[in-house]
Amino acid sequence: MGQTLINLIPLILVFVVMYFLMIRPQKKKDKQIQDMRNSLQVGDEIVTIGGICGKIVKTKEDTIVIAVGADKVKFEMMRWSVSSVTNHATKAKKTEEANVEEEVKKVVPKKLKKSSSVEADEEE
Repeated sequence: MGQTLINLIPLILVFVVMYFLMIRPQKKKDKQIQDMRNSLQVGDEIVTIGGICGKIVKTKEDTIVIAVGADKVKFEMMRWSVSSVTNHATKAKKTEEANVEEEVKKVVPKKLKKSSSVEADEEE
């Protein structure tokens, strides 16, 4: 009885190592991809499994409608066909707002400084 247990231990160890090196990371990756596909929003720029790049125009339960090209050709496709999101809609809006705020900060203080320095020179 003890001899058979000793012979089974290496086999069990092989299965445990295979689980931690192969099966568990794959399940984790699949969960991340599923979360990404479930969180798709209107305005996200995506790349499909076939390599088509487009912007999401409408979302449904199992499908999305994307606009592609300069003519904004729209077509419907399954959510599972999305390979990656290249630009999230919320991040793009925040980035645009930050860029506008930076431009305003750069422009307004210079004008104010110039006008206030001119007024200070006139007062003297």
